[in-house]
Amino acid sequence: MIAILLLVILAVIVSIVNLAKGGMNQKRHSNYNKDNEFLSDTLMRQFKSRRDYYREVYLKSDAWKRKRYIVLKRDNWRCVYCGERATQVHHKKYAKNIGKEPIEWLVSICKPCHNNKHLLK
Repeated sequence: MIAILLLVILAVIVSIVNLAKGGMNQKRHSNYNKDNEFLSDTLMRQFKSRRDYYREVYLKSDAWKRKRYIVLKRDNWRCVYCGERATQVHHKKYAKNIGKEPIEWLVSICKPCHNNKHLLK
């Protein structure tokens, strides 16, 4: 946590220095972003709420798409609650760390049943 805070402070200092010098040129800025891309997810996760990160980042990730496909295929694309065609995947429970939930905690579900599970009638 301290290391991340130090990196954020360093990034702010570098930005201030570059603004004072007239800004970074486009090529250098582009390389900076590529070199530090691995930090972006970690930093974003630190500053977003858990729910926002889950909805805006994790559910759009390739890892989630693969896991979702495996669950839908396992359940033969059928809702485990009513037997209709499943279009969504429901977490029966959530892992402490987002993305670490086992496949057994996920079930295929149709939209009406999913809405009922979350009381979104």
